[in-house]
Amino acid sequence: MLQEISGDGHCAASWDTLLEEASKLLEISNPILEEAILAEITEENLVQEDIDGTPCLFLTPLHRAEVGAATSVIRLLKGAPPWGAIDTEKAIPWVEGKTGLTLSESQREAVNLALSSKMVVITGGPGVGKTTLVNSILLIIRAKNLNVTLCAPTGRAAKRLTESTGLEAKTIHRLLEFDPKTFGFKRNRENPLESDLVVIDESSMVDIALMNKLLGAIPDRAALMIVGDVDQLPSVGPGAVLGDIIDSGRVPTVRLSEIFRQAASSRIIVNAHRINKGEMPLKAEGTELSDFYFIPAETPEHIHEILLQVVTKRIPSRFGLHPVRDVQVLTPMNRGGLGARSLNAELQKALNEKGEPKVTRFGTTFAPGDKVIQTVNNYDKEVFNGDIGQITGIDVEEGVLNVEYDGRTVEYEFGELDEVSLAYATSIHKSQGSEYPAVVIPLAMQHYTLLERNLIYTAVTRGKKLVTIIGQPKALAMAVKNRKSNRRLTKLAVRIAAGADRNGK
Repeated sequence: MLQEISGDGHCAASWDTLLEEASKLLEISNPILEEAILAEITEENLVQEDIDGTPCLFLTPLHRAEVGAATSVIRLLKGAPPWGAIDTEKAIPWVEGKTGLTLSESQREAVNLALSSKMVVITGGPGVGKTTLVNSILLIIRAKNLNVTLCAPTGRAAKRLTESTGLEAKTIHRLLEFDPKTFGFKRNRENPLESDLVVIDESSMVDIALMNKLLGAIPDRAALMIVGDVDQLPSVGPGAVLGDIIDSGRVPTVRLSEIFRQAASSRIIVNAHRINKGEMPLKAEGTELSDFYFIPAETPEHIHEILLQVVTKRIPSRFGLHPVRDVQVLTPMNRGGLGARSLNAELQKALNEKGEPKVTRFGTTFAPGDKVIQTVNNYDKEVFNGDIGQITGIDVEEGVLNVEYDGRTVEYEFGELDEVSLAYATSIHKSQGSEYPAVVIPLAMQHYTLLERNLIYTAVTRGKKLVTIIGQPKALAMAVKNRKSNRRLTKLAVRIAAGADRNGK
């Protein structure tokens, strides 16, 4: 039962919740369950601890990860930055001359804070200049001939970080030298990374277990910069690490909120910030093409009908975008008529019915030209959960299928096709850390349990050139107003705050 609860992102459950849920599931009375819990605590499979005065239970590995991550944060906060004192009065004009960009007042303050701190968090939504800020800080630090390490949780996010900084960025797994044989990492506290500054991008996607491993491998003397958008969906795995580090109040944090001029002309960016503040997005007016549309539809069937038309005809003809390569449907759920599974079957039929030869495995039919997503990390093939590619060929006699991911071809044997699924439509959760030229989002009241602000905000911020929401106006209003009431149950913020107090921070 605790494992189930951690599947929803919680690191722990209150003793009462666990008893109630377990007695429902197992149909066993509370006294027997209490006894079982006490036995598990004695066996050290569970750890009991209070959170905000409520007795809670942790699975031991998650408890260990939280304690470990908090210990690492407290350790890394100690001491001076490895670059020593930097005169920002001189450094900022120098970096502006190098980049040709003028930093805003808030960005200058952020550079000051980052250069004077050994550990810093930089957060903010789209169009607020996170990339410019990170690049400016990196230029100043690299001028000191220091060793800088960049990483991100997914291959796609690492690639984007490489493109925006011009420096090599790795996935966290690759940086820590993941070993598929032992399922562990070669880099750790005993064998730390060789780096003066570690930068983690898209950090909202990193769960507590991975963050604990990464922080543990950073040497004492090194500095750490954590970059991400705290308002996006939290990680798929347990924890709310970025939010907890900020909430601890112990780690210097820069929250950028000012939208830059060039970004303010984008309705996508303006509306993403409106949604984040709980305001309804602005509608497209007039006949000029916009980059953000809301198309009202009364019923799920109507949404479905418009969606097929928008993806297959309207976007390609009005915006010149390719319906398979450039357009991504992002839906709140996997099941149901507007879920990823059913939409994939329909879109495959509409966009690639003639693809041959076809092969059916694990309940899905694949053909050349189909868009697919990798659904598990495969370290041998170097493709990771969330990577999207296109099938370039199928050899029925050899029993192999080729998929091209960002210009690289990966071969799958037919027996490995349970690792990929169709990706004309994917869940919003799967889109974290990715960007697409055009995004189409169906929203219906039948999704009401999932309609929440950070979900719709994450979906909208995935679109680069065009975002189209097709839905019931009531469903959009509900998503914008609903701030996730059930925050993830974690104790990381408290641990960091308490540990930093003890260390006289």
